[in-house]
This record gives sequence, C-alpha cells and structure tokens, in this order.
Amino acid sequence: MASVDALRLTQDLLRFNTINPPGAEEPCARHLGAILESAGFRVTYHRLAADRANLVATIGGQDDVAPIVFTGHIDVVPLGAAVWSRDPFAGETDAGRLYGRGSSDMKSGVAAFVAAAVELAPHLARSPGVSIVITAGEETGCLGAFQLVATPGALGRAGAIVVAEPTGNFPYVGHKGAFWLNAITRGVTAHGSMPEKGVNAVYKAARAVTCLEHFHFRTEPHPLMGQGTLNVGTFSGGLNINSVPDRAVIGIDMRTVPTQTHAGIRDALAAELGADVDLETLLDVESVYTEPENEWVQSVFDVMHPHLGARPDAKTATYFTDAAALKPAYGHPPTIILGPGEPQMAHQTDEYCIAERVTESTAAFVEIMRRWCRA
Repeated sequence: MASVDALRLTQDLLRFNTINPPGAEEPCARHLGAILESAGFRVTYHRLAADRANLVATIGGQDDVAPIVFTGHIDVVPLGAAVWSRDPFAGETDAGRLYGRGSSDMKSGVAAFVAAAVELAPHLARSPGVSIVITAGEETGCLGAFQLVATPGALGRAGAIVVAEPTGNFPYVGHKGAFWLNAITRGVTAHGSMPEKGVNAVYKAARAVTCLEHFHFRTEPHPLMGQGTLNVGTFSGGLNINSVPDRAVIGIDMRTVPTQTHAGIRDALAAELGADVDLETLLDVESVYTEPENEWVQSVFDVMHPHLGARPDAKTATYFTDAAALKPAYGHPPTIILGPGEPQMAHQTDEYCIAERVTESTAAFVEIMRRWCRA
C-alpha cells in the first residue's frame, strides 16, 4: 500500500461531521478501516448505535509479548454559539495551522498513528504487533470504549497503551478521573401563596450548595496531580414561580486523583450533605497513572527528547480519556497520553492543530511502534 500522509488524512477526517450528539462516526471509522485493511491489518467494527461504530484493527502478534495499542476517538463536540471564521469541516490550512472541529481533539492524533501504523505495517507480521482502537462516543462519557470493554473478545491484549489526545506532543503519564453526581433534594409542593403548606426543595438544595462550596477532600494529594477538585456546574429546581418546588438538582463535577476512591468520595459527601440529599451517579471513570520510572515510559521519553528539544519531565493531564475504560480492561499496562493536538484548542471556536506537530508525532509514533515490535 502507498504511504499515508497524516496531514492529508487529518483533512479527510475533518470532512466527516461527527459532532456528538448524534455522533454518526461509522462512515469515518470505515474510511479509516479501509486504509488499515489495505495495509494488512485485521479490521473489525463494533456497532454502538445506528450509524455509530468503534473500530479495532490488529497486525502481527506473538504469544510471549502483547501488542502495543494506539487509541483515539473520532467524535467531536458541537461547534458552540460563536460564529467560526472558517468552515469547521473543510480542513483549511493557513500559516502552518490546520483548522476544523476535531483538528486538535483529536482527529490529527488518530491520523498520525494510522499513518505511522501503515508505514510500519510491512515489518510487523512476525512481531508482537500493533492494535489500533478507534472509538465513538468518547465526548459523552467514553461510551464507545466502555462498549468495547463489555464486548467479549473485542479488545485482545495490550502490553502498553498510547492515547493520542492533544498534548502538543508532550508525553503525559496519567490523567485525573471524573466523578459526576446529581445531588437531589425533594420536598412537598404547594401553592406559592401558602408556602407553609409545602416543603421547599430549593431551600434544601441551597444549603447543600453552601456545604459543597466549603467541602474539602481529606485524602492525601497525589505527588503529580495534586488534590482532587469539586465544582458545582448546574443547579435547577421548581417548575413554575408560583408553586413551592418539590424537587431540586445540583450537578457536581469532581476530578479525582489516584489517592482517592470514588466509593470513598461518595461516602464522604453523603455524610456531609445529610439525609436530605440523595446522590445519583452520572459518570464514574477513575484516574489513570503510570509511574514515570517505568522502563517503557522512559523509552517514550527518549523518543520525544529530540522532538521537544529537551527530555520530558513527568506531567499529567487534567482531562480524562478513553484510557479510564481501556487501561483496567487490558490489565493495567503502562499508559502514555501523547498526541499532536493543542490542548488549549480543544472544544474552542476556530479549533486548529499545528501541521508541524502532526508530522513530528507521526515520526515519533513510528519509532515507538518500532521499538516495541523490534521491527
């Protein structure tokens, strides 16, 4: 098969409208699957919903060494209310930047590892191998990754994982978890002119919000990630102004670190908020972390040294990725988050990636694959 140009492939992927919701990732996944299949990969698709699919592609494989996995998602977030100055689905370039929704988060990362895999494919048949996992539905809670985890035999094995989320080509050794809860208060409705006949759920919720504002985690901070965080992101209650509200809901977004457990956090919150508040889980993805001293992590640092101009020091991301689902399912292999996108451009109007970084990451991914596969 002819080589794949990662920049051109990024442009191709941007032209698929995969805004989630609704997603509609399957045509994009099948475009990538055709490229990988032509290069000799064994390709399978796993339906998430109508017009939505995950892709798993593998090549090589040995019993004694598990393959290296490269993973990324192809759904993107909505455009937002602000007007874009460029067509978000055209893949326009200007002054070394490639514009489009998903250019940084994270179609450039997917294009880079697919291009790298195609380049190295002729040398991988008798190697430990490479697995490509491309997911749908990441932006709404890693739905595609969790579907793969729940599908017997879909994933196979992994000796190491590279998640090509936007890092500006800096290798991160982990990321925070996400624990999202609804805190629900209930009351008794009554006419607004006779509030004494009812029980106001909003007043209960207001007291709970004040409690949450002053809530402190009692766990030790993580050496790299620091302490977990808590933010009240939404608040709603009541149906009309002239009734006593009998229900209110507080949306709580917590980003967690490896020194915490989500079960422990929930217990602490329940004790702090008291019997007037019920907790409902919306999203539960644990943090991801690999010790920087890990031999493979150090090898990745070696690969990235010339691209970054200095040897990387250990850092972690604040956002979460599909690794939260995939790393435990694969048996907790060492995991790096590393991709060409610009972290600050994720979800932004006029999102772009830097073309030079895409080329650099493709070369880096080839070397990371080559070292793992001894190809």
